[in-house]
Amino acid sequence: MNIKRIIIAVVILIILVIGFCSFIKHKNNTIKYNTEIVGRGDVKAIVSSTGTVNPVTTVSVGTQVSGTINQLLVDYNSEVKKGQLLATIDPSSLEAQVQQANASLLMAKANLEKAKVSANETKINFERNKSLFARNFISKSELDNSETMYLSALAQIKASEAQVAHSRAALNYAQTNLRYTKIISPVNGTVISRNIDVGQTVAASFQTPTLFTIAQDLTKMQINTSVDEADIGKIKTGQPVDFSVDAYPEDAFQGKVSEVRISPIIVQNVVTYDVIVKVENPDFKLKPGMTANVSIEVANKKDALLIPDAALRVRMSDQNSSHSRQKGLGVWILEKDKPHYVSIETGISDGRFTEVLSGEISTGDEIIVEVIDPTKKTSSSSPPKSRGFLR
Repeated sequence: MNIKRIIIAVVILIILVIGFCSFIKHKNNTIKYNTEIVGRGDVKAIVSSTGTVNPVTTVSVGTQVSGTINQLLVDYNSEVKKGQLLATIDPSSLEAQVQQANASLLMAKANLEKAKVSANETKINFERNKSLFARNFISKSELDNSETMYLSALAQIKASEAQVAHSRAALNYAQTNLRYTKIISPVNGTVISRNIDVGQTVAASFQTPTLFTIAQDLTKMQINTSVDEADIGKIKTGQPVDFSVDAYPEDAFQGKVSEVRISPIIVQNVVTYDVIVKVENPDFKLKPGMTANVSIEVANKKDALLIPDAALRVRMSDQNSSHSRQKGLGVWILEKDKPHYVSIETGISDGRFTEVLSGEISTGDEIIVEVIDPTKKTSSSSPPKSRGFLR
């Protein structure tokens, strides 16, 4: 009798274990949904790019004369004023040219005086011959000859005057070249590049060599960034810009779009356009040449109805839903533990959340962001972790 009860108990236990295992297996094979609550918040549409930080105005200081650098009065990072002496070139050869030009001018002046004396003498002789010819003491040919000599002397005066002007111009040219041996700063600013050393020879035969590069005002900088042709239509002057630089990864900097250049830049069939962003740099943190990671705000909405972008990537088979999917953009809402497809029209997106312009969706709805199907190796969407979703 006891054996019979034990057998019955064992059979009942086996049936319970089989039932429990079937229940667990069925439960584990059930499709699960990860959801988030639809809410409202602020959203910004941005265009991202990278660029280079540069001074707004840089001036290249060169030389128009050749020679050897014999003085160097400034270095990198030196603050300079307009008219300040930066360097000098050995003036010896140019000083000699000035002396030579001055001597040529003195000779030209002496020749002019000589021509004037000669002209005065020929004039006196011509006047005398006119009086003698009137008395028939000389022939007409002698009178004509004296007149010709007088006119020739006057012409010589003009030639000598021209030679004086030419020699004076040569002297001015030589003096100007001598002044060019002093390299002067044309603006107030900071030296950011020095390309010469004392004793170095500079040659200005074919092109003007750059000796210094001066940034006029480092408290005002600009970012030259390239924007893809697909996004350039969204960029307008005055749009706010957030950017960061690798030197200060924790700091956020702001600026504004000041110029959208229409000249295309084509590299390997990729077309971009140069966008200039003006930024303030009062503490001199930003330095020329830094790489900036730029985010240009092209649109923004306050208190918009927002859904996570992951919801737009969810894919679901018809047998798992209570409503067949229609054509167009839409999302899945969880209603009474069943997914329901809702067609929507979207607005701007910041890459994490998207604005909903129209559709049967409202604040508080449970929107599906991931479908976990145990029969498949991967889920239909793998959304990034949201940070501070909606209010």
